[in-house]
Amino acid sequence: MLLIGSHVSFSKTQLMGSLREALGYGANTFMFYTGAPTNTKRSAINNIFTRDAYELMSENNINLKDIVCHAPYIVNLANRNDEDKYNFSVHFILDEVKRCEKLGITKLVLHPGSAVGVSKEEGLTNIINGLNRILYPGCKVQILLETMAGKGSELGSSLEEIKTIITNIENQDCIGVCLDTCHLNDAGYNMVNFDAYLDEFDKVIGISKIGCVHINDSKNALASHKDRHANLGFGTIGFAALNDIVHNKRLENIPKILETPYIGETDDDKSRLYPPYKFEIEMLKKGEFNENILKDIRSYYTN
Repeated sequence: MLLIGSHVSFSKTQLMGSLREALGYGANTFMFYTGAPTNTKRSAINNIFTRDAYELMSENNINLKDIVCHAPYIVNLANRNDEDKYNFSVHFILDEVKRCEKLGITKLVLHPGSAVGVSKEEGLTNIINGLNRILYPGCKVQILLETMAGKGSELGSSLEEIKTIITNIENQDCIGVCLDTCHLNDAGYNMVNFDAYLDEFDKVIGISKIGCVHINDSKNALASHKDRHANLGFGTIGFAALNDIVHNKRLENIPKILETPYIGETDDDKSRLYPPYKFEIEMLKKGEFNENILKDIRSYYTN
């Protein structure tokens, strides 16, 4: 079964609101942040909203184990120059793990971190030490390290860096990988030949460690190390390659999550923006590129 969805908001009604938004896009999975991705402010989990979400998931044949949470961007386990900031990142991610456990979520995507002011080797060691403090015995959440574009001092842009982290994690059941197609392209991995990448991944890390795939086109050339997402079919990867990835049998039971940009009322006017996910999900379900998708999105939200 194709597991396809997008990132959605986690607003006043928390998991229930995320689910309703996802269902509106025709999704059967989704990814959310437990607060804003750019800060660490978090509200208490409301058990009533969670219970109501479980009931609605059951009515729509959505498996809670296919739902993904994403940690905020601003925590950084790679840098330990400021011990207080490093400890804050460790404790905050640990709190996110516990929030996921309370929600029943078993997948938490995490950007590995950036080695600002330290060597890559030291940065990787810092990430490993932090994760070994976070992933406690009996932890019910798997942290999925996201593959990165390699922008600046960003870590996790190569299979070797991801392997270094994973092989040094004590609680192996609670560590995995989230592939991001835009990031992989920008890091230098050709998504047009995705099976070759999976072969290499399986040899270096093991396909069983893949827990989620972010489906994004890229505004950048291969190996540009820039990280700019594009809508499906409007980037350098192209719809055909992304559609093949989504329907790849080797990842059949893995959630596929769209993080593509919102669409402006015109190509130049970004004052009002609309989510493209209903239409991009429909394209992927059909396996056909809709040349009029931008027009259809604008018409849907303005009429």
